[in-house]
This record gives sequence, structure tokens and C-alpha cells, in this order.
Amino acid sequence: MPTVFLDTNVFLYAIGAQHPLKAASQQVLERVGNGTLDAVTSTEVIQEILYVLGRRGLRETGLKLARHTIELLDPLLSITQADISLVCDLTDRYPTLPTRDAVHAATMLNNGISDIVTSDGHFDGIQGIRRLPLAGFTP
Repeated sequence: MPTVFLDTNVFLYAIGAQHPLKAASQQVLERVGNGTLDAVTSTEVIQEILYVLGRRGLRETGLKLARHTIELLDPLLSITQADISLVCDLTDRYPTLPTRDAVHAATMLNNGISDIVTSDGHFDGIQGIRRLPLAGFTP
């Protein structure tokens, strides 16, 4: 299987409260850890982890998860000027696509990654991207 991009929700479900996608998220991360799933993520995902958990009053949890994610998926994809230019194009082409998802999509496309593991349906219909849903994930 080619390299997959891991969306923020994979990490948040894995460490969060009981949720129907918690076990699937943990299994994805276990597979990355044991080398049976080739995955990447970006600096923007780390920023999102810190933002979401900090906003929820879980700053220390966010820092711990961010550091673990950086170690697990080293090196992270950086967000470039070319990515931000493509974000503008994607936002224009897909008016309902949230900006953060456009950043992930642009980073993926500019790095030749077509598959994203996520529960987020906003990625459906973006040309060049295939969403691999967390529910029942089996690459």
C-alpha cells in the first residue's frame, strides 16, 4: 500500500474518551508504530492537535500527543508557499471545504500522496484524493 496521510482526528480519537472510532484510530497508530502501515502527517496536524486540546483545557495532553506524533511520524511534511497557493485554488474549487482540510489536501497533493485516513467527509470529491474512512479501515 502507498503512503497514507493521517488526519488530525485519527490522533484525537485515539487518545480521547470512548468513541466508536477510538479502537480503529488506535489500531491505525499501532500499525504505523510496528511498520505495517506507511504513514505521514504534517506540521499543520500538530498545530491542530495543540489547538484543539488546548482549547479543551488539555494543554499537557496536547503537548504529550504532539511530541509523540512528531517522534512517530518523523519527518513531518512542512507547509510550503506552493501548498498555500494550492489551498487558495482548492478553496475556490470546493467552496464547502474548510480551510484546514484544504491545507491538508494541498500538502498531500504537492507531495504525491493521494490517500488520507480520516473520518472527515470533506475530503470526498476532491480530485486526486481518496478518503480511507476510519470506520472499518483496512488498507
